[in-house]
Order: sequence, then structure tokens, then C-alpha cells
Amino acid sequence: MIRLGLRLTAGGGREAAARLAIIASAVALGVGLLLSTLAAVNAVGSQNDRNAWLNSGANTQGSVGSTASPQTSASATAAGSTVDSLWWQLGADSFDGKVLGRIDVAATGPNSPVPPGIPHLPGPGEYYASPALGALLKTTPAAQLADRYPGHLIGTIGKAALPGPDSLVIVIGHRPDELAGRPDAHKLTSIASVSPADCGDCAVGTNNSGMDLILSVVAAALIFPVLILIATATRLAATRREQRFAAMRLVGATPRQVSVISAVESTVATAIGVVVGFGLFFLLRPELAKINFTQTLFFQSDLSLSVSNVLLVALGVPVAAAVSARIALRRVQISPLGVTRRVTPSPPRVYRVIPLVGGLLELGYFIGRRPATSDGQTLAFLPGILLVLGGIVVAGPWLTMVGGRLMARHTNRPAQLVAGRRLSDDPKGGFRAVSGLVLALCITSCAVGVITAEVAENGVPAGSVAVRNTLVGDYHEYDDQGQPIDLVAAPPQSVLAALGAIPGVRGVLVNHADPDRGRGPGYGGGLASCAQLATMPVFGSCPAGAQTAEVNSTFLVIGVEGPRGPAWPTTWPAAANSAEQLQNQPVQEIEVATDGSAAAVERASTVLANAYPAERPPYTIGEDRARRSQQLDGYKQLSDVVIGISFPIAGCSLAVSVAGSLSDRKRPFSLLRLTGVQLGVLRRVVLLESAVPLFVVAAVAIGTGFLAAALFLKAQLDYPLWAPGGEYYLIVAGGMAAALVVITATLPLLRRITGPEVARND
Repeated sequence: MIRLGLRLTAGGGREAAARLAIIASAVALGVGLLLSTLAAVNAVGSQNDRNAWLNSGANTQGSVGSTASPQTSASATAAGSTVDSLWWQLGADSFDGKVLGRIDVAATGPNSPVPPGIPHLPGPGEYYASPALGALLKTTPAAQLADRYPGHLIGTIGKAALPGPDSLVIVIGHRPDELAGRPDAHKLTSIASVSPADCGDCAVGTNNSGMDLILSVVAAALIFPVLILIATATRLAATRREQRFAAMRLVGATPRQVSVISAVESTVATAIGVVVGFGLFFLLRPELAKINFTQTLFFQSDLSLSVSNVLLVALGVPVAAAVSARIALRRVQISPLGVTRRVTPSPPRVYRVIPLVGGLLELGYFIGRRPATSDGQTLAFLPGILLVLGGIVVAGPWLTMVGGRLMARHTNRPAQLVAGRRLSDDPKGGFRAVSGLVLALCITSCAVGVITAEVAENGVPAGSVAVRNTLVGDYHEYDDQGQPIDLVAAPPQSVLAALGAIPGVRGVLVNHADPDRGRGPGYGGGLASCAQLATMPVFGSCPAGAQTAEVNSTFLVIGVEGPRGPAWPTTWPAAANSAEQLQNQPVQEIEVATDGSAAAVERASTVLANAYPAERPPYTIGEDRARRSQQLDGYKQLSDVVIGISFPIAGCSLAVSVAGSLSDRKRPFSLLRLTGVQLGVLRRVVLLESAVPLFVVAAVAIGTGFLAAALFLKAQLDYPLWAPGGEYYLIVAGGMAAALVVITATLPLLRRITGPEVARND
């Protein structure tokens, strides 16, 4: 039977070859997407493992300090002594809008722990740099970058210590006394080896459990349309194949033998698709490595597959295809006459909406009951989302039947009557054609609903160009009572002169701390010179005749407190202090207005970094807002990927389904033409049979998508649902219009397949 099945598959003519190619292509696409998702999950874990050392000193649930580096252990064993402590300070610099990780270290003895990726600790006046940073140091003027780092380059940081190929990391050596006085520096006895996913207070890395939830939802959203395309492709020429199998039953073939033959056809196509899918994954891997999921790129080697991943896909997909083929031909298993003696199937019942309602109730149950862990949230929300997507597919035939009956009941035109009766008699077939597009609309509505709410609640306003180009040195800290502490001294005139001499710098504002004002209404309050404020009009002005003004640093740096917060005042209130008195007050911020050129921004950053080497590096307001929006941008990117892939796949499913339906019904259509039905009427019948379920079920799917988004937002983030922007309506309108174009493009087939010769009896 297997040999016969292979002969029928290979020798079935152009129709069989086309069906084989379409099924294989659909499977290849699904396998490629599935493998890419699995590889992305693996890559996040690999990247986190290399991020672990950067969190040395963080709260890793008791694990930091328990694992010394291999170099340290070897040294300690050889010397027969204990490990010496290591002074450690983790900081974040920036260059050209990119985050630069800076680690300042100072050994207290020969057995101090050594971070991965370097052979030994740098001494005072030495540093190691990542390959990407080393290239920048060679090609960038020293005044813009290299002058920030004391000493000279002695080596390159290896891949074992780098999150990604574009990572900018530097390890700078110091004397112990240089770091001992810095508030953010502390001593270590070992280098952390715990992944950020298991860290209680990690500053660097990705919680890959949370990323698993996101990627799992993305995978489900991508795989569902692909599964529908595969199911649609396997039903091409279903009527003719069922007749062939029924004929085999009539000549003595057993149900088991027919099952084997049908399974061989599907398995061959699926096996070819799996092989092509693996090839597609390796073709996509270089492009997948360029997608910024975790704020840095992946090494291509990180996008790897485990043995279990390969076995799951290579064996699971063909098995699933064989099972699907057996289910699809279950009518032939009942009786040899199961195909020729057709009766109207029982209509779908209203209970088909139960999975859809169940998915929505499952999402709603967790409002106020959100699990505390990311793994718990995955188990809580992913089943509900899968139930909603699957519920749309299950409920679709019942909704299609309702729409068909309403159309047939309220019309007397032949095309509407025929289309309505057919949808009422075979709602499953009518819905099958548009199921992919309906799912794409549901997925799009849900994704847009979530992203729109995220942007509305957490989006950072871009601000004017002048605000974005302003460089900020942020040096203020507050105690529990809201009073400023650990402030730095006012910069000497030489620093202000150096800043003013940089081409592209348009003004400098020193924001002095006001010790009489803490949190509350005056939080962030400070004092500034009116002469300096006049050079930066974007931040307001002083009253006439005033020498100093009371300014609010929160407004100066952020511009607004939130997406709906107030803008800063145009005129600040006058202060009682004189300009000379401000020179004795500590500084909490220094703002430098630039023209936005890289040379001006980076040279000013170097001056401030050298003036305050123990403090956090300066940043532009534009960089700060970009970093705070980076996660949202990543979500938008994933949403665009889902939408961009779902609609083309849905369009392919629609085209394949409509063309296959026309091929299966060419004899009935030919008989109708012989009885005098005009070709235009038949075309309207075909168009209505696809358009009615499309618009009816799409309305439910869109509403369901937004409702699922609202329930998820309330349960996970306690956010309300926001109305989508105009781009969403353009996507929906474009998708519906494209669907009608695809349906219309198949109508010319009617003339060719409904000629008189098709109606004759063989």
C-alpha cells in the first residue's frame, strides 16, 4: 500500500504535482517560522548566560559570591591562599545613541577574580574593549570618545563576555584607592554566574521567562494561519480524491489500506516541506540575528536548535499531517458509498461558540489574580489566547450559517438565493475559505489593542529637536526624606569654558541644588543663573531683572511627567539668591544645549565625564527617551512581523481555497450554465459565498480581538483599552479589499471550467 500510495502521489499528473507543491510550501513556511521562534527562545537564554558576569554584586538570590571564575580558582589553588577581593563599579555610558557598558575594576591582590573574556585584570591606566568598541576607538576622534577612558587599550574582550556582536563594553583598570571613594563601587570575591532570568536584582540582561511569554504568543499567532493554509492545501481536489478512495473501497480495499494510501500522500508532501523548512530557517537566520529583541543583536551561533527542538519538528509535523489526512477522509472509512451518496450534513450548533467564550472567560478570570512569576503568567494567559484563536475557527461555521440563512431569507435574487442556500447547507466549506483572513484580523486587532494601550500609558513624548539634542549630566540623589544627597561641587570655570568652546554647543545651564526644597511640590527643585538660562530659551526664562530662578529639574530633563502631563512653565519664579551665591551651592544637573551633531554631543560628553569621573556618564534627552521607549519599539516590531506575515498567508489560503472549491464544483456549475444560468450570476454566487462569511465572521473576530486585548491589559498591566489610530483602520480596510481582489482574481476560472464538455458523464 505504501508503494501504491507513492505511485499515486508521483504519477497523478499536474494536478497532483501542484497539490504536492502547495502543501510542501505551506509546511515549509510553518516549519521555518516555528524553528525561528524556538531558536529565538534559545538565543535569549544563551545571551543571558553571557550577561551574567555584568551583574556581579547584584542580588542573585545568594548565588553571587559562590562561584569564582576559573582563573581565580586556579590561582588560589596554586598559591594555597584565599581569593583577594576586587573593587567593582558597573556603569553605563553612551555613544551616538548606543549604550556602552563600562566596568571599572581594581585588584586588591594577585588572586582577585577575573571576569570572563579577558586573560587577566587590567592594571591602572589599562583597559580592554569589545571588538565593536575597539573599532570605534580607532575611527572616532579621541576628544569624542577615547579621552573619557584613562590609559590605553591592551586587548579585546572575547565573545564569552559579550551579549552580542554589536555590544560596546569596556573594562578599565584602576588603583584600589581610586574606586574606594566612589559610592557605587563595592568589593567582590567572585564573578556572578547566575543568568539574569534567575536574578533578584540584576541591572543587565533579559528576563527570558517574560520573553518566553511574548515569543510564545507570537508563535501561536503565526502558526495558526499557517496551519489553516496547510489544512486548506490538503483539501485541494478533495472531491476527486474522495471518489478515488471510495472506488478503491468498492473493489475491495479495506479502510486500513485507504488510510495508509491517504497518509502516504500527506506524509510525502509534509516531509518535503519539513526539509525545505529547515533550509528556510537557515536562510532566515542571518536576518533573524539582525532583529533587536533584547536591545542588542544575537550572534548567529546563538540562534541554534537543540536536539529536542529538531526531533519535535522533524517527527511531530509529519505525524500531525498523517493524522490530519485520516480525519479529513473519515467519510470514506464509513462506507464505500460514503462519497457518492451525499446528504446535507447536520448544521453546526450554537455550542460551537463555547471555546471562544471560554477563552475570554479564562483571560477575564485573572483580572486581579495575575500570577507573580513570568512562568505563571505564561501558563495563565497563553491558554486563553490559544482558546480565543481556536474558538474563532470553531465558531466560524455557525456564524457563517447564520449569515447565509439571513441572506437567503431576505432576498429574491438568484445569486443571493443560491449563495445563501449553499452557505446554509455547507457552512464549514464557506468559512474554510476565509478562516485564515478572519484569524489575521483577530490577531491584528488584539496586537494593535495591546500596543496602543502600552504606548498611551508608557509612551515617551519625542519633544522638540532642541530638547532632544540637550546633553544632561545628572548628579543628584535623594535620601528617604526627599533631601538631596551626594551632590557634586560646582564645575570650575575651566570646565564651563571648555564646554562653551566646543563647536555646536549653544548654551550651558548649571542646575544647583536648593537644600531648602525636597520632594513634594518642589521635588527636583533647583536654582539656576538667569544669564545661563538665557542661552537655553527652550527651557524657559527668568522674570525681568532677576539674577537667579527656581527651576524644576524634573521638567527640565523629562519635559513632561507623562504622555498627558503638563509642560514646563515658560517663565520660572525668581529666586532670592544672587548669581555669586550659586557658585557655593552643590550641583544636581548640568544641561548643555547642542546643535545635535555627533561631534558636539560626544565632545561635550567627554568634558563632563572627565570633570566628574566618579558619577554616571551624561546623556542626551533624546537618548534617554529612546532607551525608555526601546521595549515598546521591540513590541511594535514583533507586532509588525505578526501582522506582516499573517495577512499574506491568509491571502494564500483564500486563493487556494476558492480555486479548489471551483475545481471541485465545476460539474454542478456546468450543469447550471446548460440550464441557462448566466456566467455573471455564477460569478456573483462565488463572490457572495466568500464575502458573506468574511464580513460576518470578521466583525466578530475584530470585536473578539479587542475584547481579548482589553482583558489581557486589565489583568496583566491594569491598563484600559485605548482606541486604535488611523493606521489600524487602513490595515483592516486594506486587508478586506485585498481579499475581495483575490476572490475576484479567481473568477475567470469559471469560464474555463464550466464548458459543456465538463457536464458530460464519463
